[in-house]
Amino acid sequence: MFLNSNTKRRKGSQNDLRQSCGLEPTKVHSSSLLSLSLQVFPLLWVPVQMMLCFGLKTEQQESARLAAPSRTRYLQDQAEQFFRSGHTNNWAVLVCTSRFWFNYRHVANTLSVYRSVKRLGIPDSHIVLMLADDMACNPRNPKPATVFSHKNMELNVYGDDVEVDYRSYEVTVENFLRVLTGRIPPSTPRSKRLLSDDRSNILIYMTGHGGNGFLKFQDSEEITNIELADAFEQMWQKRRYNELLFIIDTCQGASMYERFYSPNIMALASSQVGEDSLSHQPDPAIGVHLMDRYTFYVLEFLEEINPASQTNMNDLFQVCPKSLCVSTPGHRTDLFQRDPKNVLITDFFGSVRKVEITTETINLQQGSEIMESSYKEDQMDEELMEPLKYAEQLPVAQIIHQKPKLKDWHPPGGFILGLWALIIMVFFKTYGIKHMKFIF
Repeated sequence: MFLNSNTKRRKGSQNDLRQSCGLEPTKVHSSSLLSLSLQVFPLLWVPVQMMLCFGLKTEQQESARLAAPSRTRYLQDQAEQFFRSGHTNNWAVLVCTSRFWFNYRHVANTLSVYRSVKRLGIPDSHIVLMLADDMACNPRNPKPATVFSHKNMELNVYGDDVEVDYRSYEVTVENFLRVLTGRIPPSTPRSKRLLSDDRSNILIYMTGHGGNGFLKFQDSEEITNIELADAFEQMWQKRRYNELLFIIDTCQGASMYERFYSPNIMALASSQVGEDSLSHQPDPAIGVHLMDRYTFYVLEFLEEINPASQTNMNDLFQVCPKSLCVSTPGHRTDLFQRDPKNVLITDFFGSVRKVEITTETINLQQGSEIMESSYKEDQMDEELMEPLKYAEQLPVAQIIHQKPKLKDWHPPGGFILGLWALIIMVFFKTYGIKHMKFIF
């Protein structure tokens, strides 16, 4: 009873307070609550929606911020793939430093590389060829005017169109360094000059006899790795190359690129310091080896390359493992700015051909009708023609895997003389000296 009376008093006081304030007590129904919630909910949903949109925009901005570097890297990779090294011309300097018949293989090495770079597009006007001896015209050569790089004797690397720029005693350390640095007399013909610039990719190939830190020239002088490194630095300072590939096939060849310090140089060698670079393909008919192992396998690799090939420098590093070369080939790429996997073989062994291909018809103002008719005729001719392919001018891959030809049999030396001696002995044993008067 006491609680009920207090409750009634509290409710009465609340009603009095509402009346004094001018507020009449109202009855709240369920239908009014539903309508009120429907009116208030849109007002509350607007800030919630704004908060959600702001969160989504923040996430999108964050993802875009994180994706920006990856997209930039992607665009850079695409640009690098399109422009490659940015060079506009290619040059090659090929040097054989050895004389005498027993160094036949060094001349064959140089001529093999010469034929490969010509096949891939570098013209003679951009090749400086230095041969210390003329094996093709050597009196010991059983087949004059030929130099072979395989014992099958089917691949004549000398060919019919070899242009030797420096021969015999012209191949000296001084002339080689003058060619690289451009410090040559004004009377020197254009064919003996390296007319490269800062957009030139240069291939330098050297072969001969060498040692730890030096390469011999004709058994009379030598070039050291320090002199070679300084010559490359002069070339860089004078803007005579964009990128340079140095390949050397000699004993302890890796010692020749140890002192390099100029940028954009990639170097390969046939052997490490303390190792010999071994010969290959012995030919008993002429009594000498025809090639060196490293260059032999490099040539075999290059025969699979065409001007449109996408093979990179990492593949070239693997062409002659120790199981084949016996020596340990080496390479140096720390001075080179690009990743070797992005450097094509044709960046150095080939010639640049930048062509923009379009399928649209271009109408010229003058004689447009004639141009259109000729274009249609050319298009019909192209449809009838077979697709073009690169010709295999030097099919070394097939020649190398062939079995050697069977040579014509010839009696060994002294056989005929021995046969006559045997006939005379049998004659004397049968008839004796007393019957000689009937013969003579």
